[in-house]
Amino acid sequence: MLRARIVTVIVVLPLFLSALFYLQDVFWAIVLLGLTVIGSREWSRLANLSVRNTIVFMLLTTFIGGELLFLLSESVKSNSYSTNLIWAYSLSAAFWLVSAPLYLKRFYDVRSPIIWMLIGWIVLLPTCLALYQLRTISPLLLLGLMAAIWISDTAAYFTGRALGRHKLAPLISPNKTWEGVAGALCAVLLYGLLWDVTFNETSMAATLIPLLVIMAILGIVGDLYESMIKRQAGVKDSGNILPGHGGILDRIDALTSSLPFAMLALLAFYPTAP
Repeated sequence: MLRARIVTVIVVLPLFLSALFYLQDVFWAIVLLGLTVIGSREWSRLANLSVRNTIVFMLLTTFIGGELLFLLSESVKSNSYSTNLIWAYSLSAAFWLVSAPLYLKRFYDVRSPIIWMLIGWIVLLPTCLALYQLRTISPLLLLGLMAAIWISDTAAYFTGRALGRHKLAPLISPNKTWEGVAGALCAVLLYGLLWDVTFNETSMAATLIPLLVIMAILGIVGDLYESMIKRQAGVKDSGNILPGHGGILDRIDALTSSLPFAMLALLAFYPTAP
């Protein structure tokens, strides 16, 4: 398993970095839409949607996602900080700040396929849009924000293994601990300080570190949320497209809850007129 995980990272990471920095915008949008559609297929599996509903969900995801990406691509041509789709990021933030924690606390039993589809779109589409718009602003900025989540996950894992005593959510993810959360937040705090010193982000200094810390917290919520959905579905991974890592949703669970919020924060605190 470990060997498969390492090989997958060695293959996928260079491909991702090449796409991030060198793909033309239209091809980047195609890649994002393709990953979103794959994610919708995995979501259908977790939601136990019927074959017909799965096909409908995937087709609608392709159409809606494609249309939103087209609208976004047109609006960012004149202003990369376009607020035309800020409603999508706001909807995502409201879901992850309010609805998802309530779901984790009360374990609601969702049976309606329509509700599952709506939740799937809230999870997937704002993430797709944020990945596109953040890259338009700066590929390096997008990579830096994603790195904050990767650092948070890594620090939580190793701190939890070394010091973990108090379970965070034993009914959802028994291996996660409060000590791991503390380790994640400390690591992200140090990362934010290093970012500020290295790039001299004086205009962002007051909000950069709080933003990264909030992203780390939301990333943990996203991780727990997907773990809960998988537990209810009776599966270990959302898919098997990435050997050793599972599916697309398994790799982006923390990003779905954090990147749209980051994009919303940028539009709110750093609006730039064309």
